Amino acid sequence: MSGERQSSKQEKATFGAGCFWHVEDAFLKEPGVISTQSGFMGGTTENPTYEEVCTGRTGHTEVVEVTYDPDKVTYDRLLDVFWSIHDPTQVNRQGPDIGVQYRSVIFYHNAEQQKLAEASRERIQKASSKPIATSIEPAGKFYRAEEYHQRYFEKTGRRCCGV
Repeated sequence: MSGERQSSKQEKATFGAGCFWHVEDAFLKEPGVISTQSGFMGGTTENPTYEEVCTGRTGHTEVVEVTYDPDKVTYDRLLDVFWSIHDPTQVNRQGPDIGVQYRSVIFYHNAEQQKLAEASRERIQKASSKPIATSIEPAGKFYRAEEYHQRYFEKTGRRCCGV
């Protein structure tokens, strides 16, 4: 894949924080991130299309799978990016984007990620006057979104999601 940075050590992190175009763009800017993929996770349909996910009937969330070098960026730092790019108090929406596919979720890939994600959510909750809606769930099968969704902002020059 073009644009990938070479590294000998790689781990994955998966986040849902609204429209995956915005989420992917934020993580691509983070030093230590090797690559990103926009896709879907957490639903019941095999190989869902974007159009199917948008109906809300598949149960999938728009997510970004982040491949990163843990020697160059910590999972805690990736969590900081996640919390900073969306409103985790909104249920099944981000701004004008409404539906289960836009929910706030951290999909963890191992017990350490789960522990760190839960601790970060507790910190965010203590600082918030509203309940945090972000769920923390084990990562399931990742379905890569259609090619036109990958690095969307780079391809189109657009710098925002939504209306």
